[in-house]
Amino acid sequence: MARHDETAMHDALRIGDAERDAVMVALHDHFAEGRLDRAELDERLEAVLSARTRGDLRAIVRDLPSPTGLPEPRREAPWEPGHAWEPGMAVMFGGPGHPAWHRHQRHMARRQHHMARRHRPGPLFPAFPVVFAVFLVLAFTAGPGTGLLVALQIALAVWILRAVLMAFGIRRSRRHAPGS
Repeated sequence: MARHDETAMHDALRIGDAERDAVMVALHDHFAEGRLDRAELDERLEAVLSARTRGDLRAIVRDLPSPTGLPEPRREAPWEPGHAWEPGMAVMFGGPGHPAWHRHQRHMARRQHHMARRHRPGPLFPAFPVVFAVFLVLAFTAGPGTGLLVALQIALAVWILRAVLMAFGIRRSRRHAPGS
């Protein structure tokens, strides 16, 4: 009874151009396979163009085998022991419906948020504004070539200093304000 009611509800749904086009293509395929003659094809194509609901389309292709262009009704696979979760088992054994599952999801979301804050990359080269300022000053006073050369020397010195500090395991301390 429920299956009949479900089909009746789907048959009452309005259709659009995509559904009409799919049925028309299916009718042309059946014509090419010899199931319909030219007069039947023309008659059915006209009926498809004037159809308003899925039920109207279903009546046009009722005597034809699949594919008819209509969406196939969903069929639920029968439950097999050991193959899939039986309804209710997810709640009983800790699946997505179980309260522990929701606690786990909240915990993982907090953990991901914490890890994202913790490993946030800092500026790639924090001395860049200083080096850029030195370059600008020297570019306007001594020339752009001199400014570029001095900026590159400062950048090289900072890079070597950071490499030495990292080699000995010295890291600059970062202060974290609560909630940042």
